[in-house]
Amino acid sequence: MDVIVSAFFSLRRLTVKTAAPPAPEREHKERDRRAREHKLDLDEVLTWLEADSMVSPRDIEEMRHARGGRISAQHPLIVIAERKWRRASPPHGILHLEALTEWLADHVSLPYLHIDPLKVDFSSVSDVVSSTYAARFSILPVGIDAHEVIIATAEPLLREWEKELEHALQRKVRRVVANPVDVSRYLVEFFNLAKSVKRAAQSGVQGSGLSSFEQLVELGRINQQLDANDQHIVRIVDFLWQYAFDQRASDIHIEPRRDIGFVRFRIDGVLHQVYQIPAVVMAAMTSRIKLLGRMDVIEKRRPQDGRIKTRLPNGDEVELRLSTLPTAFGEKLVMRIFDPEVLVRDFAQLGFSVDDLSRWQAMTTKPNGIILVTGPTGSGKTTTLYSTLKQLATPEVNVCTIEDPIEMVESAFNQMQVQASLETGFAEGVRALMRQDPDIVMIGEIRDLETAEMAIQAALTGHLVLSTLHTNDAATAITRLEDLGVPGYLINATLLGVMAQRLVRTLCPHCKKPAPITEVDREIWRSLLAPWKSQEPTQIFHPVGCLECRMTGFSGRMGIYELLIMSPNLRKLIGKETNIAAVREQAYREGMLALRISGAQKVAAGLTSLEEVARVAPSIDAEST
Repeated sequence: MDVIVSAFFSLRRLTVKTAAPPAPEREHKERDRRAREHKLDLDEVLTWLEADSMVSPRDIEEMRHARGGRISAQHPLIVIAERKWRRASPPHGILHLEALTEWLADHVSLPYLHIDPLKVDFSSVSDVVSSTYAARFSILPVGIDAHEVIIATAEPLLREWEKELEHALQRKVRRVVANPVDVSRYLVEFFNLAKSVKRAAQSGVQGSGLSSFEQLVELGRINQQLDANDQHIVRIVDFLWQYAFDQRASDIHIEPRRDIGFVRFRIDGVLHQVYQIPAVVMAAMTSRIKLLGRMDVIEKRRPQDGRIKTRLPNGDEVELRLSTLPTAFGEKLVMRIFDPEVLVRDFAQLGFSVDDLSRWQAMTTKPNGIILVTGPTGSGKTTTLYSTLKQLATPEVNVCTIEDPIEMVESAFNQMQVQASLETGFAEGVRALMRQDPDIVMIGEIRDLETAEMAIQAALTGHLVLSTLHTNDAATAITRLEDLGVPGYLINATLLGVMAQRLVRTLCPHCKKPAPITEVDREIWRSLLAPWKSQEPTQIFHPVGCLECRMTGFSGRMGIYELLIMSPNLRKLIGKETNIAAVREQAYREGMLALRISGAQKVAAGLTSLEEVARVAPSIDAEST
């Protein structure tokens, strides 16, 4: 397609050179067309703003006087946005660049588009026109199908290219107005990335070996692997990381398939497919990342772990934990992104209510015993433990951890990693830590009876032990320990309490919308809190979607918590055959709030939505209440 378009433009230029000079009437029409088709002028845009009552005449006059007729090379919207004017008509918000772009689109009667790089197939749109042609007219293809091409521009009065493209592509061109900074930025990045992917794919094909379950033998093809240090591959990996950081992704998934690979980002707990990349390029990307993570690049038959520390453009450090898994079509790579800012967040930012924090500190300030944090993978257990240890790790105490693997490196405490190859598991690690004179011990996870017994021995000898379990709620942590083989009297002697938690997406503060509670909302509220009787709120907030939250309506996540504190009455219920329903019922009487109740409180406070809590929090067994 790109070759066809380039040939068309070359033929057109040749025709113009050899044609006879235009007649006077044609010269007049050409001058008239050029007068109509031009790049936006600052005075012109200011006049439009004044006519639409967007800016006060006084502000415009002051700006014109200050500039003294000087012409700026910058786009007029960028120049105006730098003034940070307030809109003259309601709602009187700041006229930032995106707001000005939206106004311009409305003024020239064109659709407005905020370019989301995760929703643009850069490899397809880069085939529409050449990068030179796109740069010449400051246009950016952002979508293409069998019938039309969507072109983003910040120069809506320039239309010379429109008919040319429609004729060359045999498709309808639909123009949209986009932020001039985004058009300039992505024009470079999309085309450069597409060029890197194409050149990388052309420089080699997938080699033989055990990297793929299915091997396709093609006669006459060179059996060559791409170099992980190839500059095209380096550029693609750098681009991938930068966009993941920009989009607040917590995980990057690189997943091979038969002919193509998929890249997905997990943002606020939800996976989004963002790119499709040729399989040969994806294999080289995986090798590049494994190389940086000090992993065995040659070994593709067994899972591996690694880590990379990188630095953002603003100087902040970010750590990535790598994990590979051999699959039918090659190695699947997951990169978990750890934000060091997590460790400096207070408990209120993590989602703790005043009552939650009071109950949690009542447990963590005890000198000895076991505290368990429970929940599924990705529920924020490690973040809670790290934040707690950060506060407990004063100069007067020795804090030691045994983890698999060390997720976030923190200088405030001593961290040890499980080494299965050296026969150093959790139990062996705790045994070694006991000889290091610790005050507080954190065990990454209690998986078996041996580890549980070591945790109990540490607690009985005067240490505070924090660890995690995989259970649905706080009460079932007790039966989980019993299932591992821990006697009830040892649980009674050492367990201080259990906290179950989940992460819910928080509503975007920029666009969330209050609304009276409807019958549908009322039905969700009742099912959410059954069998409890709870007063319904008069209004709740709903997700809307804006540029700040990538039109999802949610931005960030926070925890909902269920805290069970062991009491004399609860200890009486723990024995050879513990009735977990009775334990749960007694805990509710003593002040424990179920996960769904905690979530409902955040719904009533306007922090999250009913649907989000219903999706994340486990249902409540009516017989246990």
